[in-house]
This record gives sequence, structure tokens and C-alpha cells, in this order.
Amino acid sequence: MMILLHLPQFPISITLFFSIYISSFAFGFEDGSFHCNKTIRTCGNTSLSYPFGFSNSCPISLNCSAAAGDGNGDGTITIGEFQVQNVTSDSILVRIPMNCSRSNSDIYTLIGNNYAIDRQNVLLFEDCNSPPEKCLIPEIMSENNTNFQSNCIQNFSNINCYTFDNGTSGFISKEDFQRPDCRILITSVAVDIPNTSNFTTSSPVSLRFQSLKLGWWVTGNCNCSENATCFKVITGKEDGYRCRCLDGFEGDGFAGGGVPCRKVKNCPKGFSVGHCGESTKTFILIGGIVLGAALMAITAFLFFIIKRRSKSLKTQKSAKRLLHEVAGNSTVHLYAYKEIEKATNFFSEKQRLGTGAYGTVYAGKVLKNDEWVAIKKIRNRDSNGIEQVMNEIKLLSSVSHRNLLRLLGCCIEKGEQILVYEFMPNGTLSEHLQGKKGKPLTWTTRLTIATETAQAIAYLHSAMNPPIFHRDIKSSNILLDHNFKSKVADFGLSRFGMENDSYISTAPQGTPGYVDPQYHQNFQLSDKSDVYSFGVVLMEIITGMKAIDFSRPHTEVNLAALAVDRIGHGQLDNIIDPFLDLDSDACTLSSIHKVAELAFRCLAYHRDMRPSMMEVAEELDQIRLNAWASMDDTNSSTTFACSSPFNGSEKSNSSGVSLKIGGVTSKMLFVRQRLVDCLVSSSEGKDDSPVSVQDSWKSEQTSPSANSLLRNVVQ
Repeated sequence: MMILLHLPQFPISITLFFSIYISSFAFGFEDGSFHCNKTIRTCGNTSLSYPFGFSNSCPISLNCSAAAGDGNGDGTITIGEFQVQNVTSDSILVRIPMNCSRSNSDIYTLIGNNYAIDRQNVLLFEDCNSPPEKCLIPEIMSENNTNFQSNCIQNFSNINCYTFDNGTSGFISKEDFQRPDCRILITSVAVDIPNTSNFTTSSPVSLRFQSLKLGWWVTGNCNCSENATCFKVITGKEDGYRCRCLDGFEGDGFAGGGVPCRKVKNCPKGFSVGHCGESTKTFILIGGIVLGAALMAITAFLFFIIKRRSKSLKTQKSAKRLLHEVAGNSTVHLYAYKEIEKATNFFSEKQRLGTGAYGTVYAGKVLKNDEWVAIKKIRNRDSNGIEQVMNEIKLLSSVSHRNLLRLLGCCIEKGEQILVYEFMPNGTLSEHLQGKKGKPLTWTTRLTIATETAQAIAYLHSAMNPPIFHRDIKSSNILLDHNFKSKVADFGLSRFGMENDSYISTAPQGTPGYVDPQYHQNFQLSDKSDVYSFGVVLMEIITGMKAIDFSRPHTEVNLAALAVDRIGHGQLDNIIDPFLDLDSDACTLSSIHKVAELAFRCLAYHRDMRPSMMEVAEELDQIRLNAWASMDDTNSSTTFACSSPFNGSEKSNSSGVSLKIGGVTSKMLFVRQRLVDCLVSSSEGKDDSPVSVQDSWKSEQTSPSANSLLRNVVQ
């Protein structure tokens, strides 16, 4: 069975260093005279223990090339064309350098009568007909890693790694090599896993790159000396064995040619079977292997911790510097990502408040006073996402208004962009208008919300220098606190306007149904773009309808177009929210019609025909205070008066004209008196355009023409 091996990504340079360090002990064996004598077991200055040697008289014969030594008397030990790096009591380590033209059959020389390839190896193939689904080795073999540099490899993703499992023995056979159906064997990674009987979670695992681990044995039945243990080796063909001296004894443990086990003094306690029976250099080798592996694991762990800590500090430092640049001296707290995770219960669905086009908002507690906050996790993680976050921080840090949502802090960590705001328990205006949250809002509450929202936007346009254009005014961005006081939110798309020009050029952005059509056409953003969007919000407040609703007839999908058509034809009553009780309250109806007239002008196609946000705010405030002024019926001796919910704070509406109660005329709301006077006295007074938003248009005029008339006279 072929399985994919996931290897931990230890620092390659550290692993290679300790591999070379440990391997330097490999040739330090020195024993007495054997039947396979020391002369034929020596290559240069390197002597091997029985049963290894460099002659056929030794059970396991290797090759020695003294001429290839390094100048210090050491020779090169090989098996076929592959160099032997190390020989231990149960394995042979050979070097498999990178080679992009090595055939699978070239490796067969490592499968002999007394040795074979261990199944713990990871083999790297290329040109495979049945590759695994994923291989992590190419991630380790980066082009910057000198251990794996090769001109023949153009794309590491084409490399496939295999390990072989569930075999009849612990070794890979020639038949196993044929199963991956690969043409080229590039290299190998030897994996040293401790003996499973003594294995613990803290036991070191060694990785040797460009190396291959072989297991060895002596064929036949056990023939070990006294005080030695025989280990059976299942090879898949002719079984063999290995001998190892017991603790407290030294020698190789093989009878009939090896060195019998003999007692040694001061053997360290706790050594595994046979390890104490080696010579002094063998003892140093084992200690060096254990120490080297431990140091490698510790170094790798420290490297990982230091790197992660350094990256975290660097990110925090960069975020603080960036935050200082955009926020200036404003107090915008920088939260740690783990603090945000804890506050949101790891972004639990139970704490999700809503999801928009730019991210998801969660409720959480991160402040010391244990107050609830709103945490917005930006969806975009690219450069645009961080730009949006910084833009919102910059804008909100420069403004201060009771009807603008307050920014408390942010988190720029782990590739996330997160903003923390004050919490608004009553949700959004959109939720209330669409019946998703609580009881329907009364007209008094709706009119107050509209007035407060208009004042906040007017503040951005008129009190700030340069002005700020919100660009995403909509009912879902108007939040309500526990007293239903409104606060404008979401400044991710906002932009500073020009100080000397009336508009700036920018690509249109916003929410469908709210975007200024002239801005959408000519890319010219101005304060009147927000006025148009607010006009849509006013119609949502009046009608309770969505700005865009595909469940309505196709001619009524767009609320702005629907409202302009109904108001222009004197049919406003047909679209007023049915939750507003109008039959018993003529004063409420009067107020609604005045707000509808204002929305009508805000929705003018040409920006010059729209009022400014300051004018809108003033007019809404006037309507709110004076909507319930007394009304006289000039044709009757009876005077009708409406009581005000504002506790006497209303003022007389000198600009209004009388509203008749009863009959059809009870629902006729006329525009301001000075508009009527102007229409009567001017040469345009003969125009068939209506004076009231309840009258039908007698001509084929479009809404912009009506707005133009209203705008010119009201100025």
C-alpha cells in the first residue's frame, strides 16, 4: 500500500548540520581480531565491525576505494555506485544525490542478499503515471535550499513522494518499486524512527535528506555468542538475524567469526540491549546520535518559537506605525487577535450579528468594563481590504458627532483586518422597516431617525474641511441604540472631497438601489451623491419597502423610480407603509407628505436640482417640530388643531398652507406658500405642473423637470 508521508518542516540547514555531525562518528569502530580480520574490515582509517568487511570472506561485503579519500587517509565505502555514509548495529546509510535521469533499476544494487531498503524511507520520483494527491516534499525542497538545488528540476510540484507500507517484511522489494509506475528516481529522505517498544512522544525523529536507509542481516539461523541477544529479521525471502550483546557486555555478539560478548565495568544504567557492549568509540557514537538528535529537535523548536515571536512583534510594530500614521493623535486601540477570538468565542455563529458585502459583524466583550462591542471582520484579505480598514480608521478618527458610530479599535494581525465599534443593541433601521426586528416603528420614531441621520451626514459635508462623502448611505448602515437614536456606520467606501471643487472623479461604488445615477454615469462624486442615497432612505422610511426588490413587478423593482413615479402622479398614498395608521391621524399624513416632497427633490436625476444635506437636515427638523401645527379651514367656521407629541416644542408653520379635513381634499398636501405665490405671480404660473404632491401630472413632464421647478423656487 502506498501512503503519503507528511514531514515536519524542520530548518534544512540545521538538519543537515547535525546529520553530518552524527555521521562523522560512523566509521569509528575498532574491535579485536576476527575470523573476518581487521585488515579486510578496514578502508583507509575506517574500520567496520563484524560481519562487515571489504572481502567476500566477510558475510556482508562492501566496496572500498582508498584512492578517493579526502587526503587524511579515509577511504570511500560504497555499495555499487552509492557512497556509504554510516553503519550501525542494525542499518546502513547510503547517499542518494539528486539525479533527474536515474532509472528505478539503478537502485536495485541496494537490494542484496544481506541488506535491503528499509520501509521508513521516503522516495522521490518524477514522471509518474499514478502520483499521490499531494506531496509536501517540494515545499521543503525550496530553490533557496542548497541541499536540493538541481538544474534539471524546473518545477518542484512535479515531484511525487512515496513511502511503502503493509509489506510482508520491513524492507522494500523490487516489485514495490514498480507499483508507483514512475520512470525516474530523483533522491530519497531517510527517516530514523526510534524502536517502537521504547518510543515516546518526546523521542527524536531524525530526517536525513538525499540519504537512503538500508537494513542488514546475516542469513541463516541464529548463531550468537553467550550473553548476546538474537534478533530475527524477516526479509521476505531468506530470513536472517542480527546479534547484540546484553547491557554490561561489549563485542559484536556473533559466534563463529565475531567478537564474543565480554563483561565491561561501569556500564551506564538504562542503555538499550547491546549498546553497552560496543567499544568506546561505539559508545561515543550512540551518545552523539542521541545528543545530536536532541539538539536538533531543541534547535528546531527554538527556531520555530523565535521566528513566530519575531514575526508577531514585527507585525504588531508595523500595525502600530500604520495606525499612528492614519489615526494621528486619536485614541484607536490596537487589539490582539487572540483577544478578538476570545471575545467572539472564536467567531461563533451564535454571536454573529449580520453579514454584508464587505465582511461579517459579531457581538463580543473585549473592554475592561465588560461592555458589549461590535466586531467587524473584513472579508477581503488583499491590499484592498487593508486599504478599506485604514481609510475607515482615518475618517472616523477625524470626526466627532453624536449620530456617527464611534470606532473603538482595530486588529491587523494573522492576515485579518478587524474593526471594533460601539455596540448598537437595536440593530439596523433596515431590520425594523422590513419587520425583522420588534414591532413596527411609529412615524414619530421614523421621523426622528431620519432627522438625526440627516444631521450626521450634513456634519460630514459641511463641518469637515475637506468634506467627507460617505458613498454608502443606506438603511442597513443606520444603526439604532437602546433609545432608538440613530448612528451612521460603515465608512469603508468614504472619501475626502475636494476643498475647491464640487466633485471628485472616482469609480462608482456603493449599494445597488442607492447609487446616484449621475455619479454612476459620469464618475463624478459629490455631496449630492449622498443626498440621492438619503432620498432613497426617506422613501424606505415612508413605505417600508426595500430599495431593490425583485419580488415586485419589474417596473417597480427600484424603489427610487417607483417613488418618483407615484409622487409625480399624486399617488403617494398607494405606497405608504400600511403599518402607519393614517385614517385616524391627518397630522401624521400631512407630515408624511412633506417628507415625501423632500425625498422627491433628493431623488432628482440632476445633482444641481437636489438640495444640500444641510438644507435637508434643517427641513426635516422643521417638519419634525412643526408637523402638528394648527390648521385652518378657510371655508369653514370650524378650526381643527392637532396635538403634538413633542410636548409643546412645535412652532407655527408660517410657510405651510391649509389642509382640508374630510373628503378627497383631506389628503392633499400643498407645497410651501411662497412656492404657491411664486407660481401664481410668475409667467410660469400657467404651467399645468401640479402644486401638490397629491395632484396628478397633466403634462408628460418627467420628475427632473418637477424637481427643477421646486428647486428654483425654494432657493
